[in-house]
Amino acid sequence: MAVTHRSPPPGLEPLGSSRVSRVLLAVCRVTVGLLWIQNLSWKRPPDFGNNSDPPQDLYAWTLKGVDNEVFAPWAWLVEHVIIPNFAVFAWGAFAVEACLGAFLLVGLATRFWAAVGLVQTTAILFSVLNTPHEWFWSYFLMYAVHLALLATAAGRAYGVDGALRPVWRQHGGTLSRMLLAAS
Repeated sequence: MAVTHRSPPPGLEPLGSSRVSRVLLAVCRVTVGLLWIQNLSWKRPPDFGNNSDPPQDLYAWTLKGVDNEVFAPWAWLVEHVIIPNFAVFAWGAFAVEACLGAFLLVGLATRFWAAVGLVQTTAILFSVLNTPHEWFWSYFLMYAVHLALLATAAGRAYGVDGALRPVWRQHGGTLSRMLLAAS
């Protein structure tokens, strides 16, 4: 199946076609990647705060998902599935957020990772939105920035996606098609 490239209608420029907009898009993508990497600093393996008294770090924030219920089915899931299997979920959250940071930082499979960022933001939102002194706008800003990265294919602006898309387009295999879709 041949990939066709459509030109924009006359008089319309593609989104992000100027150098300034591409630089700013790359800065936004890198900043969000750094946000996820920095967010790992309080998720301390191997126990993630589970063995401290009082609970700290990720474990303490996970408990807030029950103590300050946002969405009843989520609070039930946290209480009955996540907390009893905390180590598995903690390592999973750590891995997802490390990958989010790394892939957004370099701009590889950016659309895919922006979608993962939306899902992870939802999990965090359902856990802590009703926690006292939590600034709810931070989660809506996280949604907005991940939607922007997804909509603009931000990895094509000074990212690995932009450098490798021509190669993936030429190869045409299953992996190449998946990477083209994810970028």
